[in-house]
Amino acid sequence: MTRTEGPGALAHLRSLPSWLVGRVAAHGRSLVAEAIAQEGLRPPQHAVLAAVAEHGPVAQADLVRRLGLDAKDVVLLLNDLEDAGLAVRRPDPRDRRKNAVTVTQSGTQTLHRCAELAERANAELLSPLSAAEGRQLMDLLDRVHEARTGDRKP
Repeated sequence: MTRTEGPGALAHLRSLPSWLVGRVAAHGRSLVAEAIAQEGLRPPQHAVLAAVAEHGPVAQADLVRRLGLDAKDVVLLLNDLEDAGLAVRRPDPRDRRKNAVTVTQSGTQTLHRCAELAERANAELLSPLSAAEGRQLMDLLDRVHEARTGDRKP
């Protein structure tokens, strides 16, 4: 077996920002998933419900494009949301061949509770930092994200 010179391969991997950001992101996603599970939602369902609330009534095809999910997955997620009484599909008044999805009042209330739960989960994630450090981290992450995508925070 040959060994590389300098720090070990694992130490090198752990020194990469991409590795560290990925590990922190995985932990954050886990915290949020656990939190919103209290409302009976999984993260993909939450994302679809949030997109419908923000852009609805919205065609299913538009949800697929906005979220970058597979069309079959969106149909299954919408089935779950409809079964739970959080969203409804009705014929789109602009094109009756399509369905438009709308959030129900119960869905809106669930989203509000999920927002509170996600905020608490993220506060836990950032709890090792001071408030100023948390804001600085968010500003830095926003800059990296914006440079890559051109997306600006609203």
